[in-house]
Amino acid sequence: MLRTSSVRVLGQRDSAAVHALLDADPVGNVFVSSRVRATGLDTGRLGSELWGYIEHGAISALCYSGANLVPVSASSAAIRQFSEHARWQGRRCSSIVGPIDQVSEMWERLGPVWGPARVIRGNQPVMELDGDPLVASDPLVRRVRVSEIGILVPACVAMFTEEVGVPPDSGDGGALYRARVEELVRTRRAFARIEDGRIVFKAEVGAVTPYACQIQGVWVHPDLRGQGYAAGGVAAVARMAREEIAPRVTLYVNDFNTPARATYRRVGFREVGAVMSILF
Repeated sequence: MLRTSSVRVLGQRDSAAVHALLDADPVGNVFVSSRVRATGLDTGRLGSELWGYIEHGAISALCYSGANLVPVSASSAAIRQFSEHARWQGRRCSSIVGPIDQVSEMWERLGPVWGPARVIRGNQPVMELDGDPLVASDPLVRRVRVSEIGILVPACVAMFTEEVGVPPDSGDGGALYRARVEELVRTRRAFARIEDGRIVFKAEVGAVTPYACQIQGVWVHPDLRGQGYAAGGVAAVARMAREEIAPRVTLYVNDFNTPARATYRRVGFREVGAVMSILF
């Protein structure tokens, strides 16, 4: 029997087919699409690989393989071959993230080899705002200035450690993480309310495409939580993002984070899907 499917690393000649797959779900695929649009499909520039599942001569599914392993539009057959390719290559990622059905099936295959996971987040609702926020924006939330990077970085580290469970600066002393924060500030995608040299509220817009963008890193100083800073802050970031970055604003949140989910719903976000994360 002739083999009609395979996995290969994609390149620039595959751009049209890749974008067609990614643009079919601009909110769900915003992370992978953002990376591809920013650097193209050259592996050296991308700093990772984009695998394609080739079925009857056409690309029918994708898998981004970098710091995160992210399946896109993958059938069971595609997941099986992506998992085999990942197992052959060895684990290079710090997480597997994507639609629940695809990630859970991938983990069934990779778990015996790559496990145990440090944390499994089995249900993280994806939320979208495609209109104006329903609450007033905090007028003191603004873009972070380059001169304020030293104020922002500790807040970003605190948020990351609280969310993920390990600090982002444990490997290289924080150089890579700080560089990423600096990039967000310089590209005007880091937002905060800063008072007396202290971050009161902050959030960043991480992934960006012409169609959608993703808010990440929402954080309120622990001493000030429960005082309403989050709703006004998220509304401010979402409003600026919709007006100046992309028309559809998305984020995802842990299902057990009841206060955050309530805040996002109050701002006007609605649940449009869910992802699963396997953290190593």
